[in-house]
Amino acid sequence: MNPENKTKQAVAVFNKYAENYQERFMDTTLYWDTFNVFCENIKPEAAEILEVACGPGNITKHILDSHPDYKITGTDLAPNMIELAKKNNPTANFQLMDGRAIKSLNKKYDGIISGFFFPYLSKEDTIQFIADASTILNPNGVLYISTMEEDYSKSGLQKGSKGDEIYMHYHQADYLTDALTKNNFKIIEIQRKESFSTTGTKTVDLIIISKKSSE
Repeated sequence: MNPENKTKQAVAVFNKYAENYQERFMDTTLYWDTFNVFCENIKPEAAEILEVACGPGNITKHILDSHPDYKITGTDLAPNMIELAKKNNPTANFQLMDGRAIKSLNKKYDGIISGFFFPYLSKEDTIQFIADASTILNPNGVLYISTMEEDYSKSGLQKGSKGDEIYMHYHQADYLTDALTKNNFKIIEIQRKESFSTTGTKTVDLIIISKKSSE
C-alpha cells in the first residue's frame, strides 16, 4: 500500500472513532512509570515539551497533572483528536500536523514524547523521525518513543473492533536503538510491557527513553 494512502486511512479511522479511542485509552496508568522516567530526566522546570500524535491528549494530561509548569505543544493529524485534546488540556497548545514534519516547527524543545505513533510509520520514517527529533531537541533533551515490538516483516493491514482496516507497522529494538545511537542519543531506559487481547493474542509494547548528548 502507498505510504500516503496508509496515512490517510489511519487518519480517517482515528478521526471517525476519536471519542471511542478516548474512552478506551484515556487511562494511561500502565505507562505512568515510563512517563515519570521521561519527566525525571528533563531539567528545566518550565520545559518546552512536544507531544507527537497526541490523540485525545491522554499523555499530556498525565504529564501536566504532575508538572503543570511544562509548556506542552501537541500535534495530531486527526481534527477530532485535536478537539478532544484541547478540552482535556486547556492549558496546553495543540495543532493539526503530520508528525513526520516536526522539523517544520522551527523550534527547540527540552523533551519530545511520541506514544504509539511508530505503528503508523514505516521503518524508514521511524529512522527519519529519530534524526529530526535530534535536530529539534536542545542538548540533554529527552526523547520518548513507544511502539509494538515484533518482526517488521509481519507488518500489514489489521481489522479493528469496529471492522475498519488500518495498516500497522511492527518495529524492532535493534534498528531503533541503532538509529538513536547514530543520532547522538544515549539510551536511558528500555521497557517492554505485555498485554493480551480478548482472543488471547499477546502484544509487546516497546518503550525507549533516551537523552541527546550535550556535546
